[in-house]
Amino acid sequence: MSEERNMIPLILTGIGTIIGTVGCLWFYGYLHFAKPEDALLLSDFTMLKTVPGEDYKISLTPAAQVAQCVDGVLVMFDTDQKGLSGVLVNNKKQAVRCMGQETPQLQQ
Repeated sequence: MSEERNMIPLILTGIGTIIGTVGCLWFYGYLHFAKPEDALLLSDFTMLKTVPGEDYKISLTPAAQVAQCVDGVLVMFDTDQKGLSGVLVNNKKQAVRCMGQETPQLQQ
């Protein structure tokens, strides 16, 4: 009474189910395939506190990044890698505001 089962349909069903599940999760946004540029840290920045009467030294060569005030938020652009830009944030992921333009206010 030993019948041999054909395992090929079971294996193909399992592979198809996995591919279908991954495709569904990706389509609805529950699965994201990260690219290297998604998690790219542009550069580390440090603020030099200016104290009246004290000298501080900085490099004469400018950084590869430039900043611009966009809607009250400081946006950084990289001059080495065209198209690479981001918002300057602190270690708590809070956006650094700038005073070049009015900050958007919450509508009531």
